Amino acid sequence: MTQIATPPKAGAAARAGRFFDQHRETLERAVRAIRERAYWSPYPEVPSGSIYGETANDDGREAFEARLGRPFDLDQPGPGGEVGDERSPFGFDLGIRYPRTEVETAIAALTAALPAWRAAGAEARAGVCLEILDRLNKRSFEMGYAVMHTTGQPFVMAFQAGGPHAQDRGLEAVAYAWSEMTRHADHVTWEKPQGKRDPIRLAKSYRVVPRGLALVIGCNTFPNWNSYPGLFASLVTGNPVLVKPSRRSVLPLALTVSVAREVLADARFDPNVVMLAAEAEDERLASDLAVRPEIRLVDFTGSTAFGEWLERNATQAGVYTEKAAVNSIVIDSTDDFDAMAGNIAFSLSLYSGQMCTAPQNLLVPRDGILVGSVRWSLRQVEEGIAGAIDKLLADPARAVEVTGAIVNDQVRERVERAPSLGRVILASRSIDHPQFPDATVRTPMIVGLDAADETVYMREEFGPVSFVVATDSTAHSIDILRRTARDRGAITAAVYSTDEDILSRTNEAAAEAGVALSCNLIGNIWVNQSAAFSDFHATGANPAANACLTDPAFVAGRFRIVESRRPAPPAEDSTPVRSS
Repeated sequence: MTQIATPPKAGAAARAGRFFDQHRETLERAVRAIRERAYWSPYPEVPSGSIYGETANDDGREAFEARLGRPFDLDQPGPGGEVGDERSPFGFDLGIRYPRTEVETAIAALTAALPAWRAAGAEARAGVCLEILDRLNKRSFEMGYAVMHTTGQPFVMAFQAGGPHAQDRGLEAVAYAWSEMTRHADHVTWEKPQGKRDPIRLAKSYRVVPRGLALVIGCNTFPNWNSYPGLFASLVTGNPVLVKPSRRSVLPLALTVSVAREVLADARFDPNVVMLAAEAEDERLASDLAVRPEIRLVDFTGSTAFGEWLERNATQAGVYTEKAAVNSIVIDSTDDFDAMAGNIAFSLSLYSGQMCTAPQNLLVPRDGILVGSVRWSLRQVEEGIAGAIDKLLADPARAVEVTGAIVNDQVRERVERAPSLGRVILASRSIDHPQFPDATVRTPMIVGLDAADETVYMREEFGPVSFVVATDSTAHSIDILRRTARDRGAITAAVYSTDEDILSRTNEAAAEAGVALSCNLIGNIWVNQSAAFSDFHATGANPAANACLTDPAFVAGRFRIVESRRPAPPAEDSTPVRSS
């Protein structure tokens, strides 16, 4: 068994300082990006051999395949034993076994690692985090296959969401935390005039002190993208992190923890600053760990029920949650119906709607919409959007690269019962995956409802199920968007209109409800997408999330400033003190 209490090794700060110097330019550019909000990313999102190396794809796939059916060695302290029962949504068992986590041992190891990590200082911790992200980026292809075969995402999406886009969000969190930790001087000589008497002089110092141990609870669908903000925000602010993945998506976060522990060891810190908490089927580690007094920070993405349980019960911790979202699109008018319908069709089809940002409710006046100067009926709008989906997914080989596979049985069952919810506009159909015959692939289902059917459309139907809701007017549609986001929670909202007054009124409704709004999107930009350094993912201003990924509030509560002061020598005897 690995020794728990590992003393800090000599030269840790110096080694981490070299990491900081190596990546200083990236951090400085990231800090500028979060202020300017313009497009920027240090991690290329295109899975191209010319960027990552000609053999990168083959090497990544082989590295993934080499892990199948074998133990995943993390060299973590623990009593021994293995857990793991992941199955690829594309139809095969991964067979990877992870070290079983014993709560007391994990807490003891993280607690022992805390003092040296706290004492390292912001610069050393930032250097380690930046090096972790850099090494993760170099393994983006391996990570892409790991995410693909634990979530059901098509490969390009898995590469991006599990690799560069997740790394962007991790770096964004580091940049925000760095800005907050270094916004003031760390040392100062304070002098207060006393008239004819000598001034009062004090030497004051200010230390960033972490809250304690942090728990990151991963989700099944986006294990990295949703976990990296909390992971890196807690880590860079000095809090050791215990990563508890979904039982269905362990591998992406196990790889992440493995890389983090490798970098920590290379920097001569205790690798137990970051640990993995894998669980057996009958265990409930998340709820057990979340209420431990040692756990002072909790990050969670998942169901509303468990998110609200955490908010009520993990009262000793700062709790950051992202929960269910009921996202709406107001459709009022358009000058290009085909472009609008094509954009909506892709948003509904992407990863089979298994995204917290995917639209669910299409709000359309029952007397139709204006297309140019011609009024189209509600039925024409329904048929046009359904036709756009059929066109997009007509070729099975192309379709599966958009839809991916159904992530779990709960989503499949939701699709199967959807016809009972209302009038079927577009039935979901199965697609045979050309490469993975045992994959479960379903196209989107669209169900027609009336605005009175609030008990149906005001709850989240996670997966490829959406509703066309017939409303009394566009004003009624805007009100439904507002109430849905305000009362049930939403992460995205959208509107299509050629009327500036309608766009303005929808914008006001979205602001009141605390939800980000997209207007008249067409082409290769969709309401589902959220770009680090520019888009604020969720707001913390409605029930879908109590935090934003990321903003200053997301990082600032993860540390406190502790001051120390003493009398300073007279000015003529004092030595200038550097301020950071």
